[in-house]
Amino acid sequence: MTTPAFALNYDYRCPFARIMHEHLVLALRSGAAFDVTFEPFTLSQGHVAPDATPVWDDPSYDGDLLALETSVAVRDAFPDHFLDLHAAFFTARHEEGNSLRSRSQVDPIVTAVGLDPEAVAELVATGAARREIAEIWTKRTSIDQVFGVPTFFVADQAVFVRYMERPTEDAAASVTLIERLVDMVANQPAINEFKHTTLPR
Repeated sequence: MTTPAFALNYDYRCPFARIMHEHLVLALRSGAAFDVTFEPFTLSQGHVAPDATPVWDDPSYDGDLLALETSVAVRDAFPDHFLDLHAAFFTARHEEGNSLRSRSQVDPIVTAVGLDPEAVAELVATGAARREIAEIWTKRTSIDQVFGVPTFFVADQAVFVRYMERPTEDAAASVTLIERLVDMVANQPAINEFKHTTLPR
C-alpha cells in the first residue's frame, strides 16, 4: 500500500497529540518512507474571543508559543534534529512537568539534541515561525474547520483522531497504524464519526 502525502498537526500540551506523534516518530525512525508535514497548531488561539488580539500578536502569549516556534525553526533549519527535539518536547511536557514556556525550560532540551540554543533562538526571533503558526491556524480553522490536535490532512480531507494507546517497541505496529489511519482519511470520507461510547478500564 502506498501511503499518500499527509500532514499532522500538534501542540505539545495535548496528550493525544503526544500519542499519535510518538507513533509517527517511531515509524519514521524505523525507516517508514512517509511524506509527512509536521504542522504547528496553537490551542491557545481557540480560547481567544473572535474580536480579541490573536495570540501571535499578543506578547502575553509568548510562552504559549515558544515550544511551537522552536520546533518550527528546528524543523526548517535543522531537519536532521527535528524528530529528536519533537519527541523530547512531548516527553518533557507530559513526563517531566516542563511547561516549555521559557528559554530556561526549552534551551536545555535544544542542547540535549545537539543544537546551539542561541542559534535556534535567533531563528525564532526573526518571527518566521510565528507567522507560519498564524497562517496555518487561520487557514485550517477557516477552510478545514479544524478545532484541535492531532488532525490528519490528506489532500482535501481533514480528520481529528483521538488514539488512546502509546506505542510499544514494535515499530512495525506504529507504521501499520499510521498507514491505516491515513488510508481511512484519504479513502473513507463517508465516515464522519466513529467513536467508542465507553473505554476499557
